[in-house]
Amino acid sequence: MELIYVLDILGTFAFAISGALVASDKKFDLFGVLIIAFVTAVGGGMLRDVLMNAHPINWIGDLNYLWTILAAVILTFLFKSKIAPLSKTMFLFDTIGIGVFTLLGLKKGLLFNLHPVVALIMGMISAVFGGVLRDVLTNKIPLIFQKEIYASACLAGGITYLILNSFGVKENIIFVIAAFVIVIIRVIAVRFQLQLPKIKDDLFTKT
Repeated sequence: MELIYVLDILGTFAFAISGALVASDKKFDLFGVLIIAFVTAVGGGMLRDVLMNAHPINWIGDLNYLWTILAAVILTFLFKSKIAPLSKTMFLFDTIGIGVFTLLGLKKGLLFNLHPVVALIMGMISAVFGGVLRDVLTNKIPLIFQKEIYASACLAGGITYLILNSFGVKENIIFVIAAFVIVIIRVIAVRFQLQLPKIKDDLFTKT
């Protein structure tokens, strides 16, 4: 689990930077940037733990998350001009992050004896709702509601985890395969600009 923890911290770091960059572009002050970075990085896991009544809440039980977020904000302030253009690198960290967060949230739900479907939803919440909160607080339409296959990739990876788990496959192997499914779906979706179908304005219009 040590590697998974490292990936979790890296994902938190990437999410915190993405939040800090958005807040900085919106001309927030230092405190505002810190809050947006915090919400982006741990908001999904925090919401999951509140819904599950899990204590301590993720970042409260491990201060390394707070230090990671603080480091991300400081680096963003000092090196924003160098970090902002690294879109491919940040995309990779973000994708790894949602993969790890999805599976950790799903696993935690199963440990709390939730129905697998509910645990799957908890995994998705862990991965995407930090970004949703970030976008809402910065007055943007959340990314997952308008374009890009994002939450769907998390669901696909989570379903993969549940299927392999039902066959008794070793957990480390399950984690790697399920995370790979999430990463590859995200990469393919962005590379080929794939999107879920949208409801047309005239779909329900009478003729």
